[in-house]
Amino acid sequence: MVSSDWQSDLRKRGYRLTPQRQLVLEAVDKLEHATPDAILTEVRRTAGGVNISTVYRTLELLEELKLVSHAHLGHGAPTYHLASRHHHIHLVCRDCSEVIEADLSVAERFTTTLRETFGFDTDLKHFAIFGRCATCTGGSTATAPAPEDGPSAEGGSGPAA
Repeated sequence: MVSSDWQSDLRKRGYRLTPQRQLVLEAVDKLEHATPDAILTEVRRTAGGVNISTVYRTLELLEELKLVSHAHLGHGAPTYHLASRHHHIHLVCRDCSEVIEADLSVAERFTTTLRETFGFDTDLKHFAIFGRCATCTGGSTATAPAPEDGPSAEGGSGPAA
């Protein structure tokens, strides 16, 4: 079911909520972190005639309108999710590929240090930290390490799509 907010957001900017846009938004909403191919598969459950170029064009427009956002969670295609839910950092397990969403507050000291030391204002919505999840390490969920023991991080590389 499409949110009336999507309709009003599109209308305010001079766009209509076409059937293709609605299907792509619904797929992104349902799948959460999904590649364009996964979004296409979901859209085709309802509309078999939609092709991948329609999905890419629609995602590009929806990202320009700040309705969806993408992140690079590995070496493959970027994943898309609703921008309204994107106030988190992605923790990606290298073993099982699980994606854990961590609140931005866990990186607050890190981003403050970058700003104070380098004058660098971070954009964490394309940021992913790679490691091993609790299941794959055989341990239970642990508390975040003290800042001086901070984890090694790899930021999502590459330009925004």
